[in-house]
Amino acid sequence: KWESMPLSYRGDMQGAVTQDPVRFQEEHGIIGESVQMRKIAEVIAQVAPTDITILVTGESGTGKEVIAKAVHAASHRAKRALITVNCGAIPEGIIESELFGHERGSFTGAAEQRKGYFELADGGTIFLDEIGELPLAAQVKFLRVLENGEFLRVGSSQSRTVNVRVIAATNKDLENEVRQQRFRADLFYRLRSVNIAIPPLRNRTEDIPVLFQHFAAEVARRNKIRFAGISDAAMQLLEEYHWPGNVRELRNVVESMIVLESGKYLQPDDVRKYLKEYRLPGDDRQLPVPLGKS
Repeated sequence: KWESMPLSYRGDMQGAVTQDPVRFQEEHGIIGESVQMRKIAEVIAQVAPTDITILVTGESGTGKEVIAKAVHAASHRAKRALITVNCGAIPEGIIESELFGHERGSFTGAAEQRKGYFELADGGTIFLDEIGELPLAAQVKFLRVLENGEFLRVGSSQSRTVNVRVIAATNKDLENEVRQQRFRADLFYRLRSVNIAIPPLRNRTEDIPVLFQHFAAEVARRNKIRFAGISDAAMQLLEEYHWPGNVRELRNVVESMIVLESGKYLQPDDVRKYLKEYRLPGDDRQLPVPLGKS
């Protein structure tokens, strides 16, 4: 089920779209013909011109960064920086320094003054991926930035201010994280002013053919490889696959097939070799059947 925003907010925005959603999708790289992706494109067109905070949720590989880039590109901040930060990839001991900067000598190894990601994004947009991995101590300071744009560099007592649009993303259930006291409730409610939930690829199979064609053309062009096409039966196999890795997995499969099956008209047996697990249609148990080649 697609949910983009709390019901009260969604109701306030009905009828606000003035752009053709199909054209908007094409211009901003939101690939898909499903109702879900069309609705997401409509929401992005509505909220992008504002400075409201956006929370993008969805399973790993669904394309949350694509949504963040589309929001930034359609905003009045498009000519300024879009800074992407993977909160899960930064060690807890230095994440506050990375986000907010530090003063010289504020800790061992701080040989010079350094700006953080928020200062670098001033006037533009900051995309905080894997926001659910942000430590509780850093969450407090992050909430302050969201509320009034103020922060302190590590080792400084001087308050600084930035003008930044915040987009956050997670594949975690933040409501459960709040219940488990791993995520602050006040930050959660502040973040979800607008929640764009991206459905998994298995729930929007009508997007698979258009995604396949897009990725295949891109790989063939970039690598100067001839792509001869794909049969209906082979495409049906792709549509029946459950795609645990979502769009990212589809892209990787397409890249492998186009390169390793160069020049072939792809048939079902060609496709099966590149699917890590294939569930047979009609198998209610949905047990994975391993295929030799990954």
